[in-house]
Amino acid sequence: MYKEIKRFLDFSVALLALIILSPLMGILAIAVKAESKGPVIFKQERIGKSGKVFKIYKFRSMCQGAEHTGSGVYSGANDARVTKVGKVLRATSLDELPQFVNIIKGEMSFVGPRPPLTYHPWPYSEYSKEQLHMFDVRPGITGWAQVNGRKDVEWHKRIELNCWYVEHMSFALDIKIMFLTVFKVLKNEDNVNTGSTVAAETEKENEKVEV
Repeated sequence: MYKEIKRFLDFSVALLALIILSPLMGILAIAVKAESKGPVIFKQERIGKSGKVFKIYKFRSMCQGAEHTGSGVYSGANDARVTKVGKVLRATSLDELPQFVNIIKGEMSFVGPRPPLTYHPWPYSEYSKEQLHMFDVRPGITGWAQVNGRKDVEWHKRIELNCWYVEHMSFALDIKIMFLTVFKVLKNEDNVNTGSTVAAETEKENEKVEV
């Protein structure tokens, strides 16, 4: 029953948030556009509920075409491709605000497993039967793995945390995750890729992580 209530809450809160935050989002859009050429919104294919691929939205925080230059889609500390505005967006997680649109479209939730790339840590077809439970619910802007290490957690452990969330999903847990997320963002904790995100014995492309 909570899954149905959760969808209603997600839609209602996301719509209200878009209305209230539209002035701020407008200012951020102007700032992104004024500093560098390229689209204001960065779109990237991710794996969502039941393995369905969708395009996630973010405010662009890197120079145009960054994923095709330098270290490709890998973004670590002090990446020269990140714009000045982008550094602020990333540090405050304001680059995630366009995902309210993903929530309204039914592709995401406020809380849920963070949607992985279509190829990292591995293709959908290579997830184990147990790991596939991560895709039983809509992916989230934040999740249990994000408040338990965020980008500093290796992917096998991250998926384990995601599956735990799916099994224990509740309104109380979602509220707890939201509060912990605010705390993490304010402290800017675990927000930088510090090393390999996939265990060495199964890693195929060590430097393919989300931008």
